[in-house]
Amino acid sequence: MITINQLSKKYKEAEQFSVSKLNLEILDGEIFGLLGPNGAGKTTLISMLSGLIKPTSGSFNINGLDYSNSKKELKKHIGIVPQEYALYPDLTAVENLNYFGAMYGLKGSDFTNSVQEHLSILGLSDFARKKIKSYSGGMKRRVNLIASILHKPKVLFLDEPTVGVDVQSKTVIIDYLKELNHNGTTIIYTSHHLNEAEHFCTRVGIIDHGELVGVGTPKDLIAKQKDAEHLEDVFLALTGKALRDHV
Repeated sequence: MITINQLSKKYKEAEQFSVSKLNLEILDGEIFGLLGPNGAGKTTLISMLSGLIKPTSGSFNINGLDYSNSKKELKKHIGIVPQEYALYPDLTAVENLNYFGAMYGLKGSDFTNSVQEHLSILGLSDFARKKIKSYSGGMKRRVNLIASILHKPKVLFLDEPTVGVDVQSKTVIIDYLKELNHNGTTIIYTSHHLNEAEHFCTRVGIIDHGELVGVGTPKDLIAKQKDAEHLEDVFLALTGKALRDHV
């Protein structure tokens, strides 16, 4: 589904590459976890793959479409759930979803029914006509998720989709994503919740300093790392224990 060749990104005036000569293949139907410390390059990589920022060098294609000559068509096949809420706070959930749906040319009774169905599945029906600014963090995350899949993308990028939410919201979101994947959506997901990633992802890639330092199923990575019992042990062994706080 996704082929990445020697992909690199260096921001203007930066001293180092945020992503450096990265090669990776993500298969159709995978739930692929992109894991790494703060500043490792996860968000930069997703931003390039989703067309939000331009690579410095290298190439990639999604569903057979090359970024360099099929940008507009490629964007029709992807959905993005950003780390920050991408919603209008003074609009209701329904108004937000209608707005984003219109951007994809979606309208009519089928679209209206689809919005209502997704709101119901994610436990938001009773709050559908309340303004987003009155929502809790978990509720905003769920509306953000719906907005990203209205056009039924083949690939869904999720940047920290469960950060800052309670256990109930996290469970609903993960179950919803599993159902989307079961129905054919390939998922690329970043998270600092390593226990969640270990049980959610079919395969993971650990990135550090813009480079892949480990790729495989959680089970295989744990088996290969001496004395590792969980994915967190593998993560620390490959990326170290030094603090990665950034201003």
